[in-house]
Amino acid sequence: MLTRIIPRLDIKGPNLVKGIHLEGLRVLGKPEDFARRYYEEGADELLFMDVVASLYERNSLLDIVRRTADEIFIPLAVGGGLRTLDDIRTVLRAGADKVTLNTAAIRRPELIREAAQRFGSSTIVVSIEAILKADGKYEAYTDNGREKTGLDAIEWAVRAAELGAGELVVTSIDREGTGRGFDLDLIGRTASAVSIPVIASGGAGKAGDVGDALVAGAAAVAIASVLHYNVFQDLKSDHLRFDAGINLAHLDRPGFARIQSASLPQIKAEIASRGFDSRIAEEAFV
Repeated sequence: MLTRIIPRLDIKGPNLVKGIHLEGLRVLGKPEDFARRYYEEGADELLFMDVVASLYERNSLLDIVRRTADEIFIPLAVGGGLRTLDDIRTVLRAGADKVTLNTAAIRRPELIREAAQRFGSSTIVVSIEAILKADGKYEAYTDNGREKTGLDAIEWAVRAAELGAGELVVTSIDREGTGRGFDLDLIGRTASAVSIPVIASGGAGKAGDVGDALVAGAAAVAIASVLHYNVFQDLKSDHLRFDAGINLAHLDRPGFARIQSASLPQIKAEIASRGFDSRIAEEAFV
């Protein structure tokens, strides 16, 4: 079964950052350096998220997107702060292949339909950030997990699909950055409710967690900490490469103790052993 492994790069200003529960963001380095590394390792796509864009009502990734698109030839999805069709068009012209919408789509759901009609459903990805509530339901959040919406996340996923979204990125805020594994119930319930691909995000702590998400129903998996920590481990053992812009002090901290680093080839080997396959890196050049 063909699937996709998608490195997720959360970006604040010019920097790659990482947090836990989408909070406590720490600077890791230059996003372009990580993107290039993941491309060389065989990433199927890349996901760039401006994690403060909705807060400041603007997306500041255009320069990063342009530089990345000049060197990397796999699909690039970009999200954060995209509020209008003009915003979407600008990001696509900068080199993105897809956009992800969350805050603006919840504020005005018709934006999904309009964007899908203008740019094609395959270009429009809706991002759903969810927290498990005491009653067993999931609530959708906006502004990178800062603001409650009162919306049932599963019901919102169904509506987003009906409005024309081509894919959903579903992030468990409870699990994000913790290394505890994906919220398999959230993934399974969402995937069962919609007919479009669901990209699981939030919680991977080891290669095996990726396979678990695929078994639960995800069509693709977006991962960050496992891959970022693997880059850090490589740099830590190779002092000659410490000038790559990686902030070692932030990654070498107790919050990463649960993370078992893995490279993209290792993750792909793991999912292949469970009956899943992904795009061969060389296909990007065919």
